[in-house]
Amino acid sequence: KLDVGVDAVQHGVEGLTYLLTESSKLAISEIDFQDSVHVLGFSDELNKLLLQLYLDNRKEIRSILSELAPKLPSYHNLEWRLDVQLASRSLRQQIKPAMTIKLHLNQNGDQTAQVLQTDPSTLLHLIQQLEQALGEMKTNHCRRIVRNMK
Repeated sequence: KLDVGVDAVQHGVEGLTYLLTESSKLAISEIDFQDSVHVLGFSDELNKLLLQLYLDNRKEIRSILSELAPKLPSYHNLEWRLDVQLASRSLRQQIKPAMTIKLHLNQNGDQTAQVLQTDPSTLLHLIQQLEQALGEMKTNHCRRIVRNMK
């Protein structure tokens, strides 16, 4: 009926879907949406139709996107224990430390526990990496990305 190839229709639908989901995800204003669509070179009538489509459906698209977002587990509690092996039958004087960590998580109202065991040097390396990641979150670049993700 459209006298257009299947690929053209598919690409058109995918492009329209991408435009609406990204615009809704970023919650852009009407003016920003019009500027974004104007660059594409469509007619003024089509730009107005796309703007109206966006305005009518952005709340519903945002709610659907929030439902599709993965539900990640959240921290509830942490238990830890330091075990040190001082000697064995073959070695009378040895020190072999081990950290055992029990991490309690909440996921969808259910509590789960993960038991992890590591040596202190690996734990120190992990702490350094996490502190570095927290430091990077304070940079302007990361703040801008996080602000746009909301």
